[in-house]
Amino acid sequence: MTAAAAILIVALGDSTTAGTPFFKSPIEAAPNGAGDRTAPFAYWMNLAHPDWTILNRGVNGERSDQIAARFDRDVLAHHPQFVVIIAGVNDVYQGRTAESVTAELRRMYDKARAAKIPVIAGSIVPYNTATPEQNQRMHAINDWIRAEAARDPNVTFVDTRKAAARPDNSDVLASSPDGLHPDINGYHRMGDAIAAAIVGKIKP
Repeated sequence: MTAAAAILIVALGDSTTAGTPFFKSPIEAAPNGAGDRTAPFAYWMNLAHPDWTILNRGVNGERSDQIAARFDRDVLAHHPQFVVIIAGVNDVYQGRTAESVTAELRRMYDKARAAKIPVIAGSIVPYNTATPEQNQRMHAINDWIRAEAARDPNVTFVDTRKAAARPDNSDVLASSPDGLHPDINGYHRMGDAIAAAIVGKIKP
């Protein structure tokens, strides 16, 4: 892929992709979304790269299996050059195992590879009310994502958790309107980190 090529990106995920609580994605509020359009990380990516088209396909509250169930409709049908996948926090919140999440992530990664769509794999972003056991599961999932990216050349890891968290504590959001989601500055940092990974995959 060259820098001159038109870049279409699908951002697939849950609330931290949608831009909750500031914004509802076009999936949640058809046809164009609703709320503060400057909130989602996709906005900040597009602001820095106006030649990119980024489809926000985040849905607040969805688990990884629910996100995976939308993959054909929300990713494959659009034939993007990249897909950004962030999923798993709601599984952890609902008591599901790390292994159930990684199985769903692997399912999505495999579908993307079969379609020749590079994956930008974000880590699960923290929420401030998580218990030590919930944080342990989130770290286990994130460690798995990092390891899969090292093993699978079609997957690029982005530490979106680090981007949204306090510098001194990866289990606490740097700032949050509700204790559950990043503030707009956190989404901005996530967008910067994701965009940098995509730029690194585009050949000059």
